[in-house]
Amino acid sequence: MTQEHPDASGPQSPTPAGSTRKRKIGFVAVGGVAILLAVVGIVQRHTQYVNLAHETAHNAIPSVQVIFPQPGPDERTLSLPANIAAWYQAPIYAQVSGYVKMWYKDFGAKVKAGDVLAEIDTPGLDAQFAAAKANLNVALARYKLAQITAKRWKALQGTQAVSQQEVDVQAANAEAQKAEVEAAQHDVERYAALEAFKKIVAPFDGVVTSRLADVGDYVNAGRGDVDAHGNATELFSVADVHAMRVFVAVPQDYADIISPRLEADLSIPQYPERTFRAHFLATASAFNASTRTVTTELTLDNKSGELWPNSYATATFHAPGDTDELILPLGAIVFRAEGTQVALVDDTNHVHLVSVTLGTNFGTTVQILRGVKKTDRVINNPSAGLLDGQEVRIVKGTPGYNMPSTPPAAKKQEPQKPVLPAKSSEQEDGDDTRAMPDDSADASEAGARP
Repeated sequence: MTQEHPDASGPQSPTPAGSTRKRKIGFVAVGGVAILLAVVGIVQRHTQYVNLAHETAHNAIPSVQVIFPQPGPDERTLSLPANIAAWYQAPIYAQVSGYVKMWYKDFGAKVKAGDVLAEIDTPGLDAQFAAAKANLNVALARYKLAQITAKRWKALQGTQAVSQQEVDVQAANAEAQKAEVEAAQHDVERYAALEAFKKIVAPFDGVVTSRLADVGDYVNAGRGDVDAHGNATELFSVADVHAMRVFVAVPQDYADIISPRLEADLSIPQYPERTFRAHFLATASAFNASTRTVTTELTLDNKSGELWPNSYATATFHAPGDTDELILPLGAIVFRAEGTQVALVDDTNHVHLVSVTLGTNFGTTVQILRGVKKTDRVINNPSAGLLDGQEVRIVKGTPGYNMPSTPPAAKKQEPQKPVLPAKSSEQEDGDDTRAMPDDSADASEAGARP
């Protein structure tokens, strides 16, 4: 057999040396890519770590907004709820028991002093009055008889017909009958006065503001109209509205604005576009222990009758302010065990907690008497966890919601005014618009009709 050799021109299998070389090149490429990915991953993780550490350190410093104490207002404005009352207002009750015979004045009727409002039918009282007059007649008859008897016994005095004892007894009996007559007369006068109370009359000029009596209603002496449930009410209410009294409870912090020249602008719901001016009349000169307010009374004219009693109003007071004082928003005040404090920021952005003394509360701001200066940087709305000496980062405030973050400008120096002569004590009292009323003022006019 002959051995066949492959054709030299046909395909040949790769040599072992070339295959090994390609395999090594592939391994090197894969390893290079892996090393490159590893380096990139390490660099990214390092960068993220550095950024996280920087952000953590940045966030560890709290952000705060700083403000500067501002000067007080030129004018202090205070709005308080007020109650408008009639100059005089009287609930009228029955002084006798009986049934309402007729009423003559209804709601809103204008009355004069002495006008009959209603009439009460009192048959029981009428009978008692008649009995009292009869008892008076009996007492008078007995007194006359006693006088005649005493005169006769007196004429026989000194004779053997009567003894001195009997004469004295008859004289004493006449005196006793005289006392009985006086008692009967007083009883008749008492019932006559009660008879006059059968007519319910207006105590003063005014307007009937309520009528709670109707024909046939039973009224009880001193307790007014008694309904089916036994509740007692007044028969009528009459109010004098020629002028009105305005009562305002002024807080203790603002009591220094009270003076005889105090005025208030009244806003009343039924007249939204009008303002009424009320003038000072009196003050209680004592604070209510439960509310720490002082009742202050003002007055205003009401000849047109457009204001009604028991109306609600808002009284706005205007008082001079003090621009030399410093104020801060209430949110900047910190209340802790150490007392009332504010948080200041120094030049190195570190916190210092400083105790302050508060003055007048203006609603959203409060007066600072001691503890801060105009140039102090105060943290607005500090957090409860803020510590003394802690580093902070200052950020800008929200426009329109924070006090200015720059210190107030210094006031221009005004030219010096010439020195005026010293005023007397009377002039000083008269010019002090923030003083309490003079104790020597005549207070009797407070209840008088202007």
